[in-house]
Amino acid sequence: MTALEGPHTRSPAVPSATYRLQITAEFTLFDAAAVVGYLAELGVGAVYVSPLLRSTTGSSHGYDVVDHGLVDPDRGGDAGLARLAQECRAAGLGLVVDIVPNHMGVAVPSENRAWWDVLQCGQTSRFARWFDIDWQIAAGKILIPVLGDDADPATDLTVADGELRYYEHRYPIARGTGEGSPAAVHDRQHYRLISFRRADTAQNYRRFFAETDLASLRVEDPVVFDATHTEILRWVSDYGVTGLRVDHPDGLLDPGGYLDRLAAAAPSCWITVEKITEPGERLPPAWPVAGMTGYDALSEVNALLLDPGAEGGMTALYVELTADDLDFEQQIADGKRVVATTILQAEVRRLARFVPEVDDALAALTELTIAFPVYRSYLPLGAEYLAQAVQRATARQPQLSTAVDALLPRLSDPTDELCVRFQQLTGAIMAKGVEDTAYYRYTRFIGLNEVGGYPGRFGSGITEFHTAQLRRTELSPAGMTTLSTHDTKRGEDIRARLAVLAEMPDAWGDTARRLMSLRPIPNAAFGYLLWQTAVALPALPGPTAQAALPALPAPGAPRAPAELPATQDPTALAALLEPVPDPRRDRFQAYAEKAMREADVETGWIDQDKTFETAVYVAVSAAFDNAETHELIKTMFALIEPHSWVNSLSQKVIQLTMPGVPDVYQGSELWEDSLVDPDNRRPVDFVSLHAALTALTAPPALDGTALAKLWVVSRALRARREHPELFTRYTPLVVDGPMQKHLVAFDRGGAITLATRLPVGLSDAGGWGDTTLTLPPGRYRDTFSGSAFTDELGVADALDRYPVALLLAEKS
Repeated sequence: MTALEGPHTRSPAVPSATYRLQITAEFTLFDAAAVVGYLAELGVGAVYVSPLLRSTTGSSHGYDVVDHGLVDPDRGGDAGLARLAQECRAAGLGLVVDIVPNHMGVAVPSENRAWWDVLQCGQTSRFARWFDIDWQIAAGKILIPVLGDDADPATDLTVADGELRYYEHRYPIARGTGEGSPAAVHDRQHYRLISFRRADTAQNYRRFFAETDLASLRVEDPVVFDATHTEILRWVSDYGVTGLRVDHPDGLLDPGGYLDRLAAAAPSCWITVEKITEPGERLPPAWPVAGMTGYDALSEVNALLLDPGAEGGMTALYVELTADDLDFEQQIADGKRVVATTILQAEVRRLARFVPEVDDALAALTELTIAFPVYRSYLPLGAEYLAQAVQRATARQPQLSTAVDALLPRLSDPTDELCVRFQQLTGAIMAKGVEDTAYYRYTRFIGLNEVGGYPGRFGSGITEFHTAQLRRTELSPAGMTTLSTHDTKRGEDIRARLAVLAEMPDAWGDTARRLMSLRPIPNAAFGYLLWQTAVALPALPGPTAQAALPALPAPGAPRAPAELPATQDPTALAALLEPVPDPRRDRFQAYAEKAMREADVETGWIDQDKTFETAVYVAVSAAFDNAETHELIKTMFALIEPHSWVNSLSQKVIQLTMPGVPDVYQGSELWEDSLVDPDNRRPVDFVSLHAALTALTAPPALDGTALAKLWVVSRALRARREHPELFTRYTPLVVDGPMQKHLVAFDRGGAITLATRLPVGLSDAGGWGDTTLTLPPGRYRDTFSGSAFTDELGVADALDRYPVALLLAEKS
């Protein structure tokens, strides 16, 4: 590891690369310790793990912390962390831990001592200062939106073992208030159980986004910071944790102040923040962190694989098939309006309560949050974004100009609570309105609909990519880069396949038209998303393959028999559908269900439209069971697959060697074919991975096995770890010849990356021809193929075996 260089005085050790592991009850810290040897052999510099503090029982992710005082026993406990730290030290690897300062899990109050005490004691609880609760409404009671539509407190509430209960939900009873009927007991508590539907309008504790089960913390209070970070800091001092990844700092009242306190408490730690920036936006320069967690880098690499020249044709096809002619900015506004007026309306109403004297304050604040162009400001930093929001909001809703003018002085004052809470809220509305709504509605090209991306911009050129890397080298050379995470909308190799579609507009257009005609879905834009996903998924088994599938528990997912007419009413088909035990079917169906409900157009999470959902399930099943539908998907996949291998290796090598600290998400050293969470958190077979890596003694063929990707990943990671001196700067290299737009080439200071882009066009043109690259002085050897090069390099020769090369300068 190397020392961090930058504007801050801190000098933590920076890993050469990280490897993200999802720690769960099924893959514990002891299991993580057992794979450290494999990760060291792979070539990483640090093991990077998901949150470790005790979380809600059964949690699959760990972001719902219920106890800040101990490592989750279900995930291996303190002994497991000690073992992992010991193995990392022995292997010479760092250990990075994901931490969650913004919120706690409150789904099961009895598991969260602090929340239980607040519910029991109200404002007199010593933990009341922990949580961001608006005590000024609901007669000073915490509103818990848990009751069902038909709930009757007189009959559905019970008292047992000194607790108030609503079915499986358990709540404390304040001292001296337990006498009488359950309904009477309920009325005496410091909380009130209300309909789950009122979470959108009557919530009075700040949440993580719109998650009622995650209550936000006030870590700006030094007492709360100390109580929630003592155990984490013990890991640093006792176990040698070398890095911290901070989840969702934008939700905090004062992100910069929090990070200053954290950096001072852990001066030896490499700190990164999960922060999403919009095009042109930069991380606040005063933050004492190495950088972000890589979504910006993902967006840059993702766009590089797409030819901006394909935009016109892909847009025309999208409009033809969906009749959606809205641009992405309008989709953003529509998506943000949906969440600001529904699932996050309670938070906007809380803002309006600060300004009862302003007429139309609620409408004006709603419009300003919709119009805000980035996740949030950190006033005085970011004042220009507030100005842009005012301009947009008043242009869209001129009748609100007077209200906006009245609000502006307070929204501009960082000492005003209205301003502080507005800054906390805009990020939530952006995340839910764009990533979790607009991304499922605007489906022109879903490979761009990724966390940290901007789907309104179709691809980028090589020059733009180089400019971004020069900026990264200057501003955050030790920030993280990534291609896949536990939060990405689809795995990196799904995106690599989708990128090929833009190079085959005619073939893809014909296939898409037939698929949408065969299995029409009432919302055509969603149907287009579904079929893009289908052709990018690997090897969907067809009707004749069902007998060979393993017998897995049926998920209850419906399917349409292959011979049913495509035009039959989906509602009428429902009674004929039957479950089919296939893991790929389960995954595709689960994805389709989440996607259509997130889009919140025809159906949603609260109220489902069964007719629409059945139509979607029928289409999903047709991908497997209907011979004609399946053959269309299979044929398109076969066309794109060989070219997608080129994209997969290229994007991976670029990400592993570009400025920054590359992260490899668990299992993505092979094809990463995951869909949105929880699909991207599936277990990884590390035994097979280690065996495959050990068996790789020579460059394997580039084929569907993905062994070539494992080879390239391991050799690039080892190069970064063993030769850090070759990765210290960034110089774009000039390519000469007819195919220059197909080669990305840069010199990191002795390590030269060559990567192919737009492989279909390259193939159609007959290959590299006499395209050349003049190397800097010296002799270079490709770490992938072993070939040596000097002076002028023929690209066809350098990329004879693989579409990528990593040339390392040899010592003279």
